[in-house]
Amino acid sequence: MRIVEIVERPARIDSDIRNAWIDFSQMTASTVAVVTDVVRDGQRVIGYGFNSNGRYAAGGLMRERFVPRVLGAPPAALLNDEQTNFDPHRIWALMMSGEKPGGHGERSVAVGTIDMALWDAVAKIERKPLYGLLADRYRGGEADERVWVYAAGGYYQPGKDVRALQDEMRWYLSLGYSTVKIKIGGAPLDEDLRRIEAVIEVLGGDGSRLAVDANGRFDLDTALAYADALAPYGLRWYEEAGDPLDYELQARLGERYPHSTATGENLFSMQDARNLIRYGGMRAGRDVLQFDCALSYGLVEYLRTLDMLREHGWSPRSCVPHGGHQMSLNIAAGLGLGGNESYPGVFQPFGGFAESIPVEDSYVRLPDAPGVGFEEKPALIDLLRKCAA
Repeated sequence: MRIVEIVERPARIDSDIRNAWIDFSQMTASTVAVVTDVVRDGQRVIGYGFNSNGRYAAGGLMRERFVPRVLGAPPAALLNDEQTNFDPHRIWALMMSGEKPGGHGERSVAVGTIDMALWDAVAKIERKPLYGLLADRYRGGEADERVWVYAAGGYYQPGKDVRALQDEMRWYLSLGYSTVKIKIGGAPLDEDLRRIEAVIEVLGGDGSRLAVDANGRFDLDTALAYADALAPYGLRWYEEAGDPLDYELQARLGERYPHSTATGENLFSMQDARNLIRYGGMRAGRDVLQFDCALSYGLVEYLRTLDMLREHGWSPRSCVPHGGHQMSLNIAAGLGLGGNESYPGVFQPFGGFAESIPVEDSYVRLPDAPGVGFEEKPALIDLLRKCAA
């Protein structure tokens, strides 16, 4: 049993949307194939992966450091004790050999993308959907039958006025979502409040069905000014008000803002997540943690993060990962998270889930297909197969 090759290809996102920090017109992502010599049901097993939106393709790091370490290792060193499947934990340790602690930036994206493809291959070799494999290994066989999801959109775009924003939200509701999210911080506060009120109107006046995301744009004074202005709406959450490493800002925000906050999508290691829990004033049972395995060293590291959270009194149900992809959806169902982001209208073909399974009242079920389920999204699997098929 061997990994024959690991192939990375960059893909363009090509979009004119922007948030409070960046536009996505030049954004790229890495697509990866882990090609094995294992055959299941007459076909060679290939695991696929990609990195989440918002971080650029990391193929250079993969080719220079991480892929050679895997392919250069003795084949038996990649396997579990029974020699019946690949062991993602051992392969992760090989990839990280020679890496100093700290520096959790683009390195974590490169490792996390390969890790996603490895887990896809491992689950396919066992002929199980990944969520079922995870439930069997880490949750006594109990997988959630459906996962809560919300539609993330509401980006700033040229010529997009309040009416167009409302039409976008109505479309999400027609797809089966009852909870939506929009961007803030890319316009003055009074304009953002008009946008928020327009969306709440579409949601029947229920602010708890709307989340807002500042993408880390604000300094402390601005974050608190928005907190005061947002408080009367009773929003689902107020997301990433300040820099992801500004734990004092987050703690001050928690003292001032009475409703849920959310953050963590730009923290890329268990250690950084632990510092958020230690020093960021996050409130267990109220606030939302958005760590994204595809950006933060993969599922192997995410398991360590969940262990850390339990030690600090947090439930996995407080985790609603960023990224809107099927990998996090499998983790949510298999490990009992609180939900998952969804991108039904942007970042295609990466965003969204199995096309044959509808969203119903902001919940979605998962397919029985082995692996992560990329094959259930035709446009996505066609793109991934450009790496290897």
